Amino acid sequence: MTQPPTAPPAPPPSPAPVAGGAASGSGAPDPHNGANAVFQLTPSGGGRRTAWGESVHRIRAAATTEPGRLRLIGAVVAALVVLFGAVTAWQVSDRVEAADAVVDHSQPLSADAARIYRSLADADTSASSGFLAGGDEPRAERRRYERDVREASELLAAAAANSADSPGAQRQIAVLNRGVPVYTGLVEAARANNRQGLPLGGAYLRHANAKMRGELLPAARKLYTAETQRLGDDYRDAKSWPLLAIGAGVLALAVLGWAQRRNYRRTNRVFNQGLLGATAASLAVLVWLVGGHAMAASGLGESDTKGASSLAALNEAWIGALQARGDENMTLVARGGGAAYEDSYKKQMADVAGGGRAGGSAGDGGELNGALRAADDDAGRSAVQDAKDAVVTWEKRHAEARARDDGGDYEAAVRKVIGAEHSTGQSFDEVDRSLSKASAHEQRQFEEAADSGRGWFGGLAIGAMVLAVLSAAAGLLGIGRRLSEYR
Repeated sequence: MTQPPTAPPAPPPSPAPVAGGAASGSGAPDPHNGANAVFQLTPSGGGRRTAWGESVHRIRAAATTEPGRLRLIGAVVAALVVLFGAVTAWQVSDRVEAADAVVDHSQPLSADAARIYRSLADADTSASSGFLAGGDEPRAERRRYERDVREASELLAAAAANSADSPGAQRQIAVLNRGVPVYTGLVEAARANNRQGLPLGGAYLRHANAKMRGELLPAARKLYTAETQRLGDDYRDAKSWPLLAIGAGVLALAVLGWAQRRNYRRTNRVFNQGLLGATAASLAVLVWLVGGHAMAASGLGESDTKGASSLAALNEAWIGALQARGDENMTLVARGGGAAYEDSYKKQMADVAGGGRAGGSAGDGGELNGALRAADDDAGRSAVQDAKDAVVTWEKRHAEARARDDGGDYEAAVRKVIGAEHSTGQSFDEVDRSLSKASAHEQRQFEEAADSGRGWFGGLAIGAMVLAVLSAAAGLLGIGRRLSEYR
């Protein structure tokens, strides 16, 4: 019996093609494209990731695993520690620069400005003393006058070179440079007329004195004030706390502490040697920073209270004494017309001695008493006390000189003021010597305290960076040892 032929099986249906040459939701190739099929790799949202987006994606992916988290922690720890060292080096360098400015620049400039004022005032005093002596001017007074003018000129040149960044100081220096030659010309004219016995000499000297009091000394005072203000600014900069560095150090230690606590909770291991070493190095930098700055600020503060402030008080007393001496001389130069000079003398002496009058002791106020309170040791107090005693004697002798002049004995009054024995000039010279001795002592104290203070900053900036790098390396090493357990 013959069987009918069997039909061949039908071929399986072909899958429907999808866009992009791949089956939807799978990586299967499109059969129409054969071996050149392309797999769908882009995210469903479409569009290529940016470099930043790809980096964030990788960090997020790494953070889902413990090794990835450890690497991230190590990078953060290293960055914070290095940042701490860098900020510390930066802020400490700023304070070292300010401390150097205090010692090497602003304080010497302030002292030089005070010396300019004193030199000009003393030159005026010497010129009037020499004038009172008549045609036979004492050689010592002439040399003193010339020395004062030369010293003022040299100090002005130095101040001009070192005050280029201070327009206010430059203006006052310009006023002084223009005015000093005019003043010396007037003094020379007064001397020439005085030698010939001409009354015109007194007029020239009064004109010179008016220029000194009305123009030169006010400019010197403004210069001194400007330089003293700069000194105060440098002191504040040097002593200000490096809060940014301290904050960075506290943050770095907090992160290191957290990392070690996390390590303990996940492994039950109390210490990680690398992280422990990083913490110790960072703590050493922070303690060095805080302690070193505290000691430096203390030393600089001592140089201010025991040196710079004492010098400022002494300068005020010294300047007042010089001006009083000039007024005393000019009272006699005016020959009966010196009432204004006498009033100025009384005011200056009241400011210097605190209101003490002839025959009595100086009051509690006054610049000399302020200098005595500012002195912090026996050597400084002794020199200031000598000046106070000389002022009391000076006032007694001045009262005697005024009595002679008011009584019509002009020559006796002149001898009482510029004479070789028992004169007000001798008392003034004693005040001048005592204040010079006290100032030299306070200057030494300033330099010693300031050098000691800024010495605490020594090596801190470099040491902080070195320890920060070592701390970062130790932290990475500690994280690396932990990572090795996953390999």
